[in-house]
Amino acid sequence: QLQASGGGLVQAGGSLRLSCATSGVTFNRYTMAWFRQAPGKEREFVAAIRWTGTSHYVDSVKGRFTISRDNANKALYLQMNNLKPEDTAVYYCAADRGVILSQLQFPHEYDYWGQGTLVTVSS
Repeated sequence: QLQASGGGLVQAGGSLRLSCATSGVTFNRYTMAWFRQAPGKEREFVAAIRWTGTSHYVDSVKGRFTISRDNANKALYLQMNNLKPEDTAVYYCAADRGVILSQLQFPHEYDYWGQGTLVTVSS
C-alpha cells in the first residue's frame, strides 16, 4: 500500500514537500514515481527514482522539484520549490518493480498507487 500526504494550498513561489509511506512492498527494489492530474487533464508523469537512486524528471519541473527516497523507512518524497499555478493538481505516488527506463513516464506501467494528495498553487 502507498499513502501520499503533504499537499495543501500555497502561493506561487512557495514550497511544499510531499511524502509517500509504503507498506507491503520490497521498497528498496522498486522504482518509485510521482504523477499528477489536473482537473480535466490526463495523469502526467512528474518524477521517478529507481532503486539505484537515479532520478528522472519531466522538463517542466527540472530545477524546481527534487525526488528522493529513504529505503530504511520505506518512504518517498517530492520537494517542490518555486511552485507555479500550473503545478496545481492531485499528486499520486506510484511503485513498480519492473518498469524500464523508456517506460517511466507511462502510468499503466506502475502496479501500485497511492490515493493522491491535492496541491493548489494560487497566483
